[in-house]
Amino acid sequence: MILITGGSGLVGNSIQINNNLKPNSSQLNLLHYNQINQYLQENKVDTIIHLAANVGGLFKNMNQKVQMLEDNLLINFNLIKAAHANNIQKIIICLSTCIFPNEIKYPINENDLLLGPPHHSNDAYAYAKRIAHIHASSYNQQYNRQYISIIPTNIYGPHDNFHLENAHVIPALIHKAYLAKQNNTKFIVMGSGKPLRQFIFSKDLGFLITKITELYDNCEPIILAPSTEYSIGYIAQIIADKFNVDLEFDNTSADGQFKKTADNSKLLDFLKKNNIDFQFTPIEKGLTETIDWFIANYDNVRK
Repeated sequence: MILITGGSGLVGNSIQINNNLKPNSSQLNLLHYNQINQYLQENKVDTIIHLAANVGGLFKNMNQKVQMLEDNLLINFNLIKAAHANNIQKIIICLSTCIFPNEIKYPINENDLLLGPPHHSNDAYAYAKRIAHIHASSYNQQYNRQYISIIPTNIYGPHDNFHLENAHVIPALIHKAYLAKQNNTKFIVMGSGKPLRQFIFSKDLGFLITKITELYDNCEPIILAPSTEYSIGYIAQIIADKFNVDLEFDNTSADGQFKKTADNSKLLDFLKKNNIDFQFTPIEKGLTETIDWFIANYDNVRK
């Protein structure tokens, strides 16, 4: 049986795999070790895809450092420790490229993860995620587990959190543009729009996670990313055009880290080795699908 934590969220909804459990937080509170231990025992879990986390965009990371650190430390520590206690051999642990060092040569690859401090804007979250990777690697080395760190770039898609202040960049921009259209106002984007990101559509990530769970045969971390980078400004313009609103940038606001270009060569080698025919969803198509879903489900989305 496969446990998918965060199964009702952005990525969890996109994972199509047999014999899975997707408990919500009322059914399984990852902040409490005893609950996790009991759940794993009762449900005979043999594999875990660990997606659950306290996550958010730039301003949430800057303004809620204590919660981002403590919640993620507890969630990851409890889950990994309980998994080992229940003799679970395989965990897929979702990290993020934002936890890489701030001062580093690009493109970054899996070996660069711990070479220096992360960007100050998200350091609390980043260090909590780094500890999860170290924790998992320690079990791999000492107990021959297969606890694998996957490192996706910026994720977007249906079922995301579209909170105006705490969400990641794409869902926050979509919500802002929607309100600008409703109120007949300008669509104002915080920052210059110049920072670059590699965005991965949630359905693409769900597919890749499924294949890694089934076929990835070692313990080394792996970056999950498309090859192309886009500026925040380019993304904002696509969203503005979709809603037919005027776009304006607020250059007085923080941009965060300018770029964090990730090397996806290990992923491409994995796909080739396993004869997996896969193409990343074009950003324009993924954004259109996400915006259409947001509009259709506006009353019920997380916001």
